[in-house]
Amino acid sequence: MIALIQSIKQIDQSIFLFFNGMHNPFWDVVMPLFTQTATWSIFYLTLLYFIIRKYRMKAIAALVLLALSIVIADQFSVFVKETVQRLRPTHDPDIQHLVHNVYRKGGLYGYFSSHATNTFAVAAFTARLFKNTRFQLLIYFWAALVSYTRIYLGVHYPFDVLTGALVGLLIGQLMYRLFLIIENRFLLLKLPKLAETSLSNQETFSLFMVFLIFTATVLLVANQLLHAQLI
Repeated sequence: MIALIQSIKQIDQSIFLFFNGMHNPFWDVVMPLFTQTATWSIFYLTLLYFIIRKYRMKAIAALVLLALSIVIADQFSVFVKETVQRLRPTHDPDIQHLVHNVYRKGGLYGYFSSHATNTFAVAAFTARLFKNTRFQLLIYFWAALVSYTRIYLGVHYPFDVLTGALVGLLIGQLMYRLFLIIENRFLLLKLPKLAETSLSNQETFSLFMVFLIFTATVLLVANQLLHAQLI
């Protein structure tokens, strides 16, 4: 059993070093921006706008459950970190000298990723709320992007991110099921019904354009910052 665990750790380290080693000065500026929660404020506000627009009176319950999803995901991941106590790559004496780290080193322990757990919980919950395939592709791409930044920045192993993503998906799904129970027991007569509400393709396109313009802006700003540093 110990040999198996060691083998998994070695595989995890090898995959980490492969992806963490794929870096350049431009992405060294971009990834710290993408990893920060504040960077995505406009995107979050757009999501909140569509939740309120689509669910009207039920939006309060939706927003409370969405916030609760994030709190549970974040606190559970922190609890597991402190319980398992697996060192982050940036603190692991075996490989820390090989880690490409251009941002914060993070706390001492890293299993599993709070960023991955939080973003995938949001993705899973909103994917069920909006029930649009194109939106699902967008929101899961966003969650994967934010999660990947943790590997690029050297603060999480791939298994940290994968575990966080799976736990986040589970939490998001469970919170949506709780929303269905609340609707059936307390909000049944209030419209719209969860099962019949979704984003249209046009609304999803609007959300995609916000994401695209915002991301392009971040990339342009990063390019300007890099240029200024080079000067």
